[in-house]
Amino acid sequence: MSEHKEMPKETGLIENYRLLKEGYQYIMNRSDKYDTPVFETSLLGDAAICLTGKEAAELFYDNERFKRESAAPKFAQKTLFGEGGVQGLDGDEHRNRKAMFMSMMSKGALEEAQSIFARKWDRYSKRWEQEDEIVLYEEVKKMLAETAFDWTGVPLEQGRLEEWTDELSDMFEGAADFGLKHFQARRSRSKTEEWLEELVERVRKNDIHPDEQRALYQFSFHKDLNGELLEPKVVAVELLNLLRPITAISVYADFTALAVHEYPEEAEKVKSGGKDEQQHFIQEVRRYYPFFPFAAARVKKDFEWKGFMFKKDTLTLLDLYGTNHHPQLWDQPDTFDPDRFASWSGSPFDFIPQGGGEYDIGHRCAGEWMTLDLLRVTVDYLVNHLSYTVPEQNLSYSMNDIPSLPESKLKLRNVRRK
Repeated sequence: MSEHKEMPKETGLIENYRLLKEGYQYIMNRSDKYDTPVFETSLLGDAAICLTGKEAAELFYDNERFKRESAAPKFAQKTLFGEGGVQGLDGDEHRNRKAMFMSMMSKGALEEAQSIFARKWDRYSKRWEQEDEIVLYEEVKKMLAETAFDWTGVPLEQGRLEEWTDELSDMFEGAADFGLKHFQARRSRSKTEEWLEELVERVRKNDIHPDEQRALYQFSFHKDLNGELLEPKVVAVELLNLLRPITAISVYADFTALAVHEYPEEAEKVKSGGKDEQQHFIQEVRRYYPFFPFAAARVKKDFEWKGFMFKKDTLTLLDLYGTNHHPQLWDQPDTFDPDRFASWSGSPFDFIPQGGGEYDIGHRCAGEWMTLDLLRVTVDYLVNHLSYTVPEQNLSYSMNDIPSLPESKLKLRNVRRK
């Protein structure tokens, strides 16, 4: 039996302030301080264990040791995830719900999403030629929201794209805010869930007839383990678990454009290369730039790991950003180097920008494939189909804003199609 070790601890209300101040680097900083992949802290009045690194990720995604029920903080459920969604389920119930999502991620469905998004780039860029300047992040948000509505089969009334784009983006832009943006995010989620609930009920009553291959139809008639249809509110939450994350790819898209601008020699490899070079570039964007800081779970039962005791129901946070920058996993982790992915092993535990583990039985994001596909479209257009100038602006980004974005959200001028 291994010798029991005392877990390093950071305690006190000041930790809430430090988390807000340090953001993505909070866990990584303390892991370096204590020279350990595990330590305990206190967040929002709850004791929390923090983990970082590949071995810690393998532990965190062990479904025999961790559960997702009641793991996400209430503020995140009220804004980002919704209540009753797949992220908070375990066991057979989780597998049943996850299968509903994975059924939408067929090769044909993903290719269709790419095709829809490419058409948006064609249409929007034609309009950009008539404008002196665009803010890329705001434009791509609308393109992705429109793509999400088309692909899921959720009807979008004419003239309401900007309204619904704002509602969807509120949910991820204000999720980690404790001020006005947080309450705006909650209001947007409530409004959107109510609208989608009504839509689901109309589908079930045969008042509207969506394509049966689309998520709106499939989710509306998906059955739980008891053979019962899901509650309309739950279906609304799960439809938002497609609409919101697809729209949120705009964060990665903006960082992709920033990387094209800041690392022109790497962008040139994409321009002269093929799909492999595109893939390596966008994977490095996802590794290098901040997206979401950590994932949450709770200890399922008492156990010991590396001499440290994990007590049942303890909140546990896995450091996503820190694992993607771990010096034992990545050579020169603070250098932007897409070529590193030419030899990457493909491990589900060392590269975890959208969570780790397995897709089908674990809690890795079901939409990761779509993220990659739509970002390939993005980088292809930026380097091969458009010319533009990047005016002087503030391109810095904060490590304590969640999500982080270039301060100017990337302004482009003189956009022309090639």
